Amino acid sequence: MSGINGDWYEALKGEFKKPYYKTLFNTVNEEYRTRQIFPPANDIFNAFHLTPLKDVKVVILGQDPYHNFNQAHGLCFSVKKGVQVPPSLVNIYKELQDDLGCTIPNHGCLTKWAEQGVLMLNTVLTVRAHQANSHRGIGWEEFTDAAIMAVNAQDRPVVFILWGAPAQRKKRMLNNSKHLILEAPHPSPLSAYRGFFGSRPFSQTNHFLEEHGVTPIDWQIE
Repeated sequence: MSGINGDWYEALKGEFKKPYYKTLFNTVNEEYRTRQIFPPANDIFNAFHLTPLKDVKVVILGQDPYHNFNQAHGLCFSVKKGVQVPPSLVNIYKELQDDLGCTIPNHGCLTKWAEQGVLMLNTVLTVRAHQANSHRGIGWEEFTDAAIMAVNAQDRPVVFILWGAPAQRKKRMLNNSKHLILEAPHPSPLSAYRGFFGSRPFSQTNHFLEEHGVTPIDWQIE
């Protein structure tokens, strides 16, 4: 596992000393040694590498990484270029087009968002091949909760986008009145038509950021 550095390390270094993290570290290392695990080990913390804490403007919470080959690369909902765009991301793109008129790209890599300050964070950061949620409960949730609380503590406006019940359960941690919380059903084909479509999260986010003097996100993926 490549380490976390910069201001995220300062915010999260206390976690590395806790018993749960030592257990998590050993468990994840053993899983990579003995099984096929996604994303590649050096990509586990890409959300933190690409979006320093001081630059976070928006948090999008996912659940766990995609579990098929060449998909996951450490950003929630995002896949590497050249990989078929997953159904949830297809629906995100549809809503983005309806909301802001963005053209739908031919790939699913969301690195551009991350580099502008969108923290694309899964609540569980690893998964066994072809076994969704297989690393739930091994300790990642405690670690990513600490990251969410570090963003919540920032003394500036941040937008939290919570899609689906697992993400919405994190709302209890978000008690900073400077932030905006946007909730909607998950973009999965199973739930997108129950209120994800038409929720307009992208325009709402940019309106809030602009209201507070923050440069909005360029959501168009090239």
